[in-house]
Amino acid sequence: MAPTASPTQQAGEQTSRDPEADDSLEPDDIYHILQTRRRRDALRYLRANDDPVLLSDLAEQVAAWEHETTVENLHSDQRQRVYISLYQSHLPKLDTRGIIDYDKDRGTITSTSITPRFDPYLAGLEASDSSDPWPYRYAGAVGCCGLFLAVIASGIVAIPWLVASVFTVLAFAAVTAAHVYAVSVDS
Repeated sequence: MAPTASPTQQAGEQTSRDPEADDSLEPDDIYHILQTRRRRDALRYLRANDDPVLLSDLAEQVAAWEHETTVENLHSDQRQRVYISLYQSHLPKLDTRGIIDYDKDRGTITSTSITPRFDPYLAGLEASDSSDPWPYRYAGAVGCCGLFLAVIASGIVAIPWLVASVFTVLAFAAVTAAHVYAVSVDS
């Protein structure tokens, strides 16, 4: 008599790792796996650390990244929220797909041969964590132009509104041109 499949197996969920299935990760699968920041951060942490990794250490670092602080400055509730989410959801999903080996009982996570496949998608995350200066530059342009227009509206400086409008447009054009140039040089 053939064994019957459980409801989760019937729904198409993989319950044990099939090496051939793991090797056939499609780009859509990869993007689905990487759609949540916590899974990306977990894989990022594994890239930078030797195996095996303790779940508690992983959760602390992911929480620190999320709250833009250090592990030492985290609150226990911040650690706990990330720990529970990783423990119950994200790590089992990565384990089921064979991307990591997750031992719930021991609280350890180990990379597999599939884990490095995510490196091209995760490359540059460390650099992208730094603050992007352009929103501040655009905000500065808005502030300066707003102040300029307020001075004109109050009558302190007598400049025609057409000139003020042209100046405002040129200021934003200059900031935008500098932004486009900076992006093209970085590429």
